[in-house]
Amino acid sequence: MVMPPFRVGMGYDAHRLVVGRDLVLGGVTIPHSTGLLGHSDADVLVHVMIDALIGAANLGSIGLLFPDSDPQYQGVASVRLLETVMGRVRAMGYELGNVDGVVVAQNPKIMPYRDAMITTVAGALGVDIGQVSIKATTTESLGFEGREEGISAHAVAIIYRV
Repeated sequence: MVMPPFRVGMGYDAHRLVVGRDLVLGGVTIPHSTGLLGHSDADVLVHVMIDALIGAANLGSIGLLFPDSDPQYQGVASVRLLETVMGRVRAMGYELGNVDGVVVAQNPKIMPYRDAMITTVAGALGVDIGQVSIKATTTESLGFEGREEGISAHAVAIIYRV
């Protein structure tokens, strides 16, 4: 099978906000009264970037590669999983063109942490910060994000054959 010169993948994820957890987004801990619930650090932004890369490379799913039934992933920093996935993408002969992520949250405000998130994600991916885009939006108080019950995120990634 001949692999195409480029591939595109997308990711979507959502996690519930709970008391007693750190809020980690884009590999950055953000001061907040609640954090995201999950087996790992529950970094919903990094999870969707992982899913976008997995989709582009046709590697299955995040749950298949890093099952929540496996204790080695309990509390793991999601950026470590992102590094692992990018290594697999590179082993297939592909490189990252860019990744674009959107965080959907009423609160906290994401923009004060955006540059740190971009730097952290780019470092995990081993790419230039210009290849990582992170944005945020609210839902104008609509839905679970608007009621501050959880945070969701979307991402798209393009990989190209080297």
